[in-house]
Amino acid sequence: MVVIFNRNGAFDLSLVDTETGDVTDLRSGTGMHSNPSWAPAGSFLTYEYESPLLPPDLYRMDLSSRQVTRLTFSNPPALERNNKVVPEIISYKSFDGLEIPAFLYRPERPNGAAIVYPHGGPKDQYGYIWDELAQYFTAKGYYYLAPNYRGSTGYGKQFERANYDNWGIGDTQDCLHAAKYMKSIKDIRPESIGITGGSYGGYMTICALSRDPEYLFACGVTKYGDSNLVSSWAQCEKRLRLYTEIFLGHPAVNTAVYINGSPIEDVKNVQKPVLILHGLLDTIVPPEASEEWVEALKRHNKVFEYKTYANEPHGFLRRENLRDVYERMEQFLDWYLLPR
Repeated sequence: MVVIFNRNGAFDLSLVDTETGDVTDLRSGTGMHSNPSWAPAGSFLTYEYESPLLPPDLYRMDLSSRQVTRLTFSNPPALERNNKVVPEIISYKSFDGLEIPAFLYRPERPNGAAIVYPHGGPKDQYGYIWDELAQYFTAKGYYYLAPNYRGSTGYGKQFERANYDNWGIGDTQDCLHAAKYMKSIKDIRPESIGITGGSYGGYMTICALSRDPEYLFACGVTKYGDSNLVSSWAQCEKRLRLYTEIFLGHPAVNTAVYINGSPIEDVKNVQKPVLILHGLLDTIVPPEASEEWVEALKRHNKVFEYKTYANEPHGFLRRENLRDVYERMEQFLDWYLLPR
């Protein structure tokens, strides 16, 4: 039987003997294998593979010789020639002493600025993936830190369930302490740290800007993020309501949990600029979530930029929109994090 083992953010390809339980690693290291599939006769298998140095492609492995053949080529030559960074695994302590694992990209020529990138989910995990934004910003000189905050998968049941009934509280502190860790790096200016994320990572961005009396982040970029768990629960599609209830229960029963997890209640505390990006076809985090957040920012005279995309669902897919998103993010982060 062919299986994928998650080993601290690396997804290794292995064979398991179903009678003895013996494990034979076929491929391991700093990368992510996925979707293995046997040939009908069992002589070879195919799988997808990506790493911090290579975008996802399809590969074939001959089982007798272990020879690997690359079947697709999604890495353009111009990108292949560029120097890229393999992140290092670090950890730091959060407010309660919990050790938070994270992936740190170190630039060759630091520009003094840094980005904290909380992943989506929340039951997800940042690992040895192909992250073109991380590579791009690191090439520009940014430090780039992707924390696996409490609630992330891959670190045991207790860690994964540490944010049940606790969205926006402990996990927000994990992101704030990521900024504190970055401030300990001598190449980083303490006033030049930003935060950006999508989906739950966008929610973490909003929480971090709303619930931080120390104002550790100079700015934030939220992509299709949430600020009001109650109204978003009511407006999203059914399967997402059920997904949310796994973590927080039903809002009619656990009303206080939903309200406590909604940073819109703390919008008056926002002091740093934020860029808000959302697709109008989103049924997972409905676009009304960003609209409500924007209206709250307006009422309190906060500094923000807001852009919607009429033909995008949850996550941006179209090339022309992605280009616009990345250009806006780069200009926004450069403006607020780099010296004038």
